[in-house]
Amino acid sequence: MKIYLNGNLVERNEAKVSVFDHGFLYGDGVFEGIRAYNCLVFKLDEHIDRLFESAHSIMLPIKLTKKQMIGVVVDTLKANKLKDAYIRLIVSRGEGDLGLDPRKCKGNETVIVIADKITLYPKKLYEEGMAIITVPTIRNIPEALNPQIKSLNYLNNILAKIEAVNCGYEEALMLDHLGYVAECTGDNIFVVEKDELYTPPQCMGTLRGITRDAVLAVARKLKIPTHEHVLTRHEVYNSSECFLTGTAAEIIPVVRVDGRRIAEAKPGKITKLLMREFSKLTKTDGIKYTL
Repeated sequence: MKIYLNGNLVERNEAKVSVFDHGFLYGDGVFEGIRAYNCLVFKLDEHIDRLFESAHSIMLPIKLTKKQMIGVVVDTLKANKLKDAYIRLIVSRGEGDLGLDPRKCKGNETVIVIADKITLYPKKLYEEGMAIITVPTIRNIPEALNPQIKSLNYLNNILAKIEAVNCGYEEALMLDHLGYVAECTGDNIFVVEKDELYTPPQCMGTLRGITRDAVLAVARKLKIPTHEHVLTRHEVYNSSECFLTGTAAEIIPVVRVDGRRIAEAKPGKITKLLMREFSKLTKTDGIKYTL
């Protein structure tokens, strides 16, 4: 495996970062998870835009341009001869000292690109649907750490994932500080009611998911009414369909939430339609490369 590290493609066992790197010490950095499908990097422009937005919000300068960053991602895929892959793009503030002060960092951010394969959920769950559970850990509030920033500090999500796993579930539903539905540990959530699509708005403690936005666009193209609207668990429990979206997860149906059956406890017609249409989109919407 070849890993991009600060301008060089190195072997996995040579990919080393300083123990004084602020990303390692404090989670001080940003990242993106990206997918490649048959030599097409899905919505790469959108992922790079979001990376730079996150970096700007935490005042982390990136010396590479967006065009150069795109080239780095593609070059890493080519070096590993990967047609299909999950890509992790990481930018940290770089090496500093044991203090919090980012001014102590030496001004050279750390840029890493790892391209490999990933299977987030078993195939059976895509066919039959999954069960999720609401956990006590709430989503970070925007005034503390804005969920729009895709930072290296994912402890909020990890704690929620631990709570779900301890209860025997693959995924956790997280609420915001007001008790409204926010998102899951790594995915956005949608519900269907009366053939209309609902998802929490971005201002309610949710990440602006690239797959989320793609699903909304596909639904509008299919003339399915869409709403970015606050949701309570009551609306989720009583919806006719429910599903999650994310780069790694794509679209996965949810058939039970907190022990409540969602409609007939099987993937619904709109969910399956969007899964098919999203699969088509991954073949056309992105940046092509050749091996």
